[in-house]
Amino acid sequence: MDLKISRETIPAAVSIYDGVQEQPIELDYILPDYYPDIFRLIRCEVTPVITGWTVSGDKLSYELHCGISILYCGEGDSVLRSVTQTQDFQKTVDLGSDCISPEVLLVPKADHINFRAVNKRRLDLRGAVSVKASVTCQSQQEVISDAVGMNMQVKRVPLRYAAKKLSADKQLRVSEEAELSAAQPSVANIISSRCTVKEYEQKLISGKLLAKGELKADVLYSCEKGEKGSVEAMSFTIPYSQIIDIDGIDETFICRISPEVVTCEITPTAGKTGENRALRCEAEIRLACRAVKNADIMVAADAYSTVYPCSVELSEIHAEQLPTSYSEGFRHTAKLAEGDSVPETIYSVWCTPKNINTRTGEDGVSVIISGMLTYSMIVRDSAGMISMPDKDEAFEETIVIGDDISGSAVSAEISTKEVSYNISSDGVLTAKADIAADISVSGSASLKAVTSLNVDDSARKTRDGDYAIKLYFGVPDEDVWNIAKRYSTSVRAIMEENELNGDRLESGGMLLIPIVT
Repeated sequence: MDLKISRETIPAAVSIYDGVQEQPIELDYILPDYYPDIFRLIRCEVTPVITGWTVSGDKLSYELHCGISILYCGEGDSVLRSVTQTQDFQKTVDLGSDCISPEVLLVPKADHINFRAVNKRRLDLRGAVSVKASVTCQSQQEVISDAVGMNMQVKRVPLRYAAKKLSADKQLRVSEEAELSAAQPSVANIISSRCTVKEYEQKLISGKLLAKGELKADVLYSCEKGEKGSVEAMSFTIPYSQIIDIDGIDETFICRISPEVVTCEITPTAGKTGENRALRCEAEIRLACRAVKNADIMVAADAYSTVYPCSVELSEIHAEQLPTSYSEGFRHTAKLAEGDSVPETIYSVWCTPKNINTRTGEDGVSVIISGMLTYSMIVRDSAGMISMPDKDEAFEETIVIGDDISGSAVSAEISTKEVSYNISSDGVLTAKADIAADISVSGSASLKAVTSLNVDDSARKTRDGDYAIKLYFGVPDEDVWNIAKRYSTSVRAIMEENELNGDRLESGGMLLIPIVT
């Protein structure tokens, strides 16, 4: 009897690189003549962002842009001054092998940053930025889907995979001028600014992808008039809408757009009176678009012959899929100060997530997110001194997804939607942060499948006796397949003989095992 083997070829995601690159940051800066002498350093921030990348052969090249901001006060006043500089780097990573249809993830992070005043006119900064890089390539994997003949028994399981993938990256520039309200004092200089994509939506229209959203700008600035050295906060949004062409896309594809702020520059602009009564924002947004058309096939997870000895080779199959996304949120509360340590004036409070870790809960339907939330403030004490203290708060939050995500890879992007604060009657300063969690579940379906099957038809299996039925004591939730394979019989024969409703035992007990020849 001939053995007929059916095979399928599926695309698979293979990780060829996963590592961390470190880029030193150095700055030796002499203040311009129009800046006052340095009296007291307040804060230093380094904001890294990836502005572009390419893969050529076995090399990954990317561009790293670092924005540097140093805040200080001059002698004799408490007005905040900001020194801003930028540094750009190009890095190349050896991937070890060529890559077909690469998927690249680059996550930059500012590590240790040390800064000091060498003298009243000179600043020195030393630090490092790390970039976590992972590269996944597409390959082809051949699996056995079925085998007929020679009394073969095949355990077939469903597999969903990305039959076709499309991608496109689009960069757009947005700009807008936001005027101050009548109650807000004019701008002396920008202290700090943070730009994020607040909300976005996507829609497929006539074979094109429409991306809409808002860029949110949060600005802190020192004032020209009023209390000397006072600080004001301002927020405004800029809408964007962009049509993205992706050849071949239609309603059968599952689409996902990941927006990212590449650059964002905010400058004060003067009105007719000569005072800075508006803020101009120039920003660049990258829209990374991924579209996947899924297909379903049945693959062999195991096989054996009831009559002939055979050998089976199993391989790990990584069938790429578009991750399932969930948007959730939670609130975090932190005590920042109490008693005499509570600042006399609080200008602004914000929260920055750091060192985020994600794992699947033991119940299989929840995600546990942990990490650090850094609460930052810009304040004035009773002596009139400006400072920007930070307080790190560890957190762990369990978010119930509801769907079964057991065994799936999970990750989460954490961002702060809003921060409020309150000073209680007994002098305790408390902050509340509303946190948004964008959770991504599993980018691939991973299972062990049969990739090689060989049957020795020159011999037959030998039994330990001449019998047609054996007795077996099963345990709850035992897989009938494993029982059938152990006794070289078929799953169907066991289920029919014992009137079983499913392929796993609902309860333990005695089973009749019919022998199939």
